[in-house]
Amino acid sequence: MRVIATAGHVDHGKSTLVRALTGMEPDRWAEERRRGMTIDLGFAWTTLRSGERLAFVDVPGHERFVTNMLAGVGPSPAVMFVVAADEGWRPQSAEHLAALNALGIRHGLLVVTRSDLADPELATEEARLHLEGTSLAGMAAIAVSGLTRQGIPELEASLGRLAAELPEPDRESPVRLWIDRVFTVTGAGTVVTGTLAHGTLHVGDELVAGGERVQIRGLQALNQRTDLVSATARVAVNLRGTGRAVLSRGTALLTPGAWITTEVIDVRLDPGETPKGDLVFHLGSAAVPARLRPLGEGTARLTLARPLPLRSGERGLLRAPGRRAIVAGVRVLDVRPTPLRRRGASAARAAALAGVSVPTAADLLRWHGLLNRTDLTAMGCPPAVHPGPDVPPTGSTVWPVPGDPPAGRPGSGDPSAGRPVAGDWFADPGHWSALGRDLAEQVSRHAQGITVEAAAHLLGLPGRRLVEALVAPPLTIRSGVIQQGDRDRAPLPSRIAKAVAALGAELAERPFDAPTARRLAALELTGKSLAAAVRAGALLAVAGNVVLLPDAPVLAATLLRKLPSPFTVSQARAALDSSRRVVVPLLEHLDARGLTRRVDNESRVCLPDN
Repeated sequence: MRVIATAGHVDHGKSTLVRALTGMEPDRWAEERRRGMTIDLGFAWTTLRSGERLAFVDVPGHERFVTNMLAGVGPSPAVMFVVAADEGWRPQSAEHLAALNALGIRHGLLVVTRSDLADPELATEEARLHLEGTSLAGMAAIAVSGLTRQGIPELEASLGRLAAELPEPDRESPVRLWIDRVFTVTGAGTVVTGTLAHGTLHVGDELVAGGERVQIRGLQALNQRTDLVSATARVAVNLRGTGRAVLSRGTALLTPGAWITTEVIDVRLDPGETPKGDLVFHLGSAAVPARLRPLGEGTARLTLARPLPLRSGERGLLRAPGRRAIVAGVRVLDVRPTPLRRRGASAARAAALAGVSVPTAADLLRWHGLLNRTDLTAMGCPPAVHPGPDVPPTGSTVWPVPGDPPAGRPGSGDPSAGRPVAGDWFADPGHWSALGRDLAEQVSRHAQGITVEAAAHLLGLPGRRLVEALVAPPLTIRSGVIQQGDRDRAPLPSRIAKAVAALGAELAERPFDAPTARRLAALELTGKSLAAAVRAGALLAVAGNVVLLPDAPVLAATLLRKLPSPFTVSQARAALDSSRRVVVPLLEHLDARGLTRRVDNESRVCLPDN
């Protein structure tokens, strides 16, 4: 199935064409049929001789209903632009074209109607002049008459060629179905409709709508029940788990966990006058009040009245309520921008965004420093998968943005992210180098080194795996402690080495029976001697007076995981066969390493070792 929206000035014959092509009445309301004017979105469909099914979204042409028009064309990949031969180019022709250009819709067909009333050549040439310099420049044109059906067979053939030229949608990508209708069916419940531009829906799928989990109870495409619908398609979705009051036009049905809903975005404005005053942001079927803060260099920060699921690279537009003209087209650059709190932050942000038209993964990493694969994918730039050093990268398909040039948006994932630095984490090269220098500086300030967990906290990193990936010579990790390497360090003196060996033998049977201060003094493991053993990684100082073998934390975590969760200090004492003097600081050490977490003053839970 292919979906095509209409566009054009009021009373130029859009609905008449749809009727002639489909034999269906697109005007759904009695008021529309009484007045002979489309007010809201209409829907109809047909099957071409080639077997291709076409669904039409018929939009109103009157200036009072531009918001409805935008809700119809927003999710549609192609447009049938209608101009009447006897009237030519009119104000709403211009506004509709401005909207289509702002949204980056590149596929269309110019249809000159009422060719039985006037020579269509003049209207065709006039329309071509207005189309120059827009995303629809150079589209094919055909003259028809809806009344006499002159040119209708040729129109069907032209629509078939248009359908064949449309890019294939990504049927495996996450779903974002912009809702354009919500209604209730007796015995079935809430039903929503929309244009499915990407992805696939199955009966039984769980989705998110308006922040709530919903389940697909039933599906229909072109009035036929089905178990699945793949893009591109007009679809009706019967939902379980929510009521009609929660849903409205502009809400989106989303694949859970695959989208970032945001109220603040950084955008690039199309060339022209910077918008001012009260604005409305349009994307998909959504129309949301927005506040604009110019940043400079043709960029701005938009604050939306409610969060929308957006991705970098998408196109939207801004309108001023009450004004006829489209104010500006925008390209979404960053859906998770950092706050602008300091003086000069706007100018600095504009400089960071300068030169970026369609963001890549490298751009997102330059702005954010560090992102994981899930973040990059949800933000619109899934990185390429690197299975090995000698295997070409493959990956999930980049989210196709209508109007995007193919350059820089490879279909096998965005290689500009480079290879992961750790697990599924990607980093900007400059940021990663700076983190490595910061880590070395932090370690140099502590004679005994710092734990991996402490380093993660100091560097603002989300997990120990990233810290471990940063460790490079001369830094080393021993028993969870990052230290300067052995390059310039002499081996332990034999006296200290013998004392450590003796203590190790004593702890072999009861690894959590830490020696008392008297026993450490008897072994001559005090002061500088003890510090040297800890620095060498031969012993672990859990607290000032609690010394254990380096593998004690991991062993303790293994034993504690066998306890009911959560567990108390008393239960930990019994499991580790030790005293409160040892167990309390040991548990605090496990908390710092991310092996356990305090629930309240009395209990803890074990965490997975990441």
